[in-house]
Amino acid sequence: MSRSNRTSQKPFSGQIFIKKQVGNRKAGPRRSQMIPHPPKISNFEITHSVQLRFITNAVVAQNITFQNLLDLILFTTSAVAPFDLFFAVRVGQIKIWSDPIGNTTSTVTLIYDGAAVGFVGDFRTITDTSMGIEPAYISAGPSGQSLASRFQVSSAANAFALNVPANTVIDVQLNYRSSTAGNAVAAQNASVGAIVGAVAFRGLDGLPLATSKFTLPTGLNQI
Repeated sequence: MSRSNRTSQKPFSGQIFIKKQVGNRKAGPRRSQMIPHPPKISNFEITHSVQLRFITNAVVAQNITFQNLLDLILFTTSAVAPFDLFFAVRVGQIKIWSDPIGNTTSTVTLIYDGAAVGFVGDFRTITDTSMGIEPAYISAGPSGQSLASRFQVSSAANAFALNVPANTVIDVQLNYRSSTAGNAVAAQNASVGAIVGAVAFRGLDGLPLATSKFTLPTGLNQI
């Protein structure tokens, strides 16, 4: 063998190098995916949180029932037969202002006196008296264990009681809920000459406009 051939050959190192094949691997079977079911729906009912204002046009000393509260917002199916727009109600906060005239004083009282058999609320009495030019003022909500703080349907059960003079301003914060079962509740008192197919309002005593001791702000459809 020539010298040139001997020098061109490299000695064997004992290692064998295999070129790695580059390319896409054969795809394996795909994992099947579960089609999710439709999500739950929990808001078919109509809910409404609202603060309503009333001005007394006479002395008020009476209980306000859950029937009265549901009769505050009505739907007029005829000129004389309104229905409650909502099916259940609960009380949030009540605020009362009474301004004295001249050098007289003015006292307002709010009582959460709702009760049922085996279930009695706080029977809390809140009162305030004006002094000088400062009006009598109350801001109070029912306790968490009282009837007024839970959703109630139309009934003669007491939500709270008021004892206030004329020209008292009362703000009532309420939470309403409709029925999805087709329940229809007629207002306790008929109306006279109401516009058919309209939303209308009443005072806290549930009486028609002509006899109610509560006046709503100007411009609202009070029947």
